[in-house]
Amino acid sequence: MPYIEMKNVFFKYPNGFEALQDLSLDIDKGEKVAIIGQNGAGKTTMVKLINGLLKPTEGDIRINGKNTREYTTAKIAHWVSYVFQNPDDQIFHNDVISEISFGPKNFKMDDDKIEQNVKAAAELCGIEKFLEENPYDLPLATRKFITIASIIAMDTDVIILDEPTAGQDKKGIECLAQVIDHLRGKGKTVITITHDMEFVVNNFDRTVVMAQKQKAADGPTREIFWQEDVLQKARLKQPYISSLSLKLGLGGNNLTIGDFIAGLEQRRHS
Repeated sequence: MPYIEMKNVFFKYPNGFEALQDLSLDIDKGEKVAIIGQNGAGKTTMVKLINGLLKPTEGDIRINGKNTREYTTAKIAHWVSYVFQNPDDQIFHNDVISEISFGPKNFKMDDDKIEQNVKAAAELCGIEKFLEENPYDLPLATRKFITIASIIAMDTDVIILDEPTAGQDKKGIECLAQVIDHLRGKGKTVITITHDMEFVVNNFDRTVVMAQKQKAADGPTREIFWQEDVLQKARLKQPYISSLSLKLGLGGNNLTIGDFIAGLEQRRHS
């Protein structure tokens, strides 16, 4: 049984706007899944349905066999956690350590477990030296890692990241990749909404493409980015490396810098 199961899901907001149409999607525990598409494609609505912030208008969503219609958002938060795109929508404490420890305390973890989780999450996100600081005295990129750490400390099975690379420099993006790999190593399911195609190809084996409120494609990332009809429908572009490889006539489904270098080497020796 998939850990996350969405079956024929529709969602309409109270004002009548229909954001999702007939979406079916299965995600297994431990998967890394990128969700891509233009603004308005239904990405954020989809993940808010997964974590219980929204309930389907039609269809069903099950988390580990439990129908989200039958559980409160607070209960679903024990299984699925969500990092908002804007950290200022999530942070509300006056120091970093209180922000990170809030979730574990709310889950009634014992003090030793809270201390352990907070320390591990802060170190993983590279913010351990800021624990006594006020989050709003820190840069946006650091605040984003504070919100990620606060979710990691809750130790949920599923972690959703909304545009995690926005505002991050190269070092921050490398740290994000390490965080995702660490979570995958612990058997966590990581779902990321992003417009950063390079981040997708470098970190996610599976990609779901959303377009016009529906799932346009779902499959291995290496295959998705060479489906021109899907990319056109979703108004997406290949990563820059792919376009450059085509212009240089390197051939192959090159998506990463490593692919590109390998293609150059192959041509040099041919």
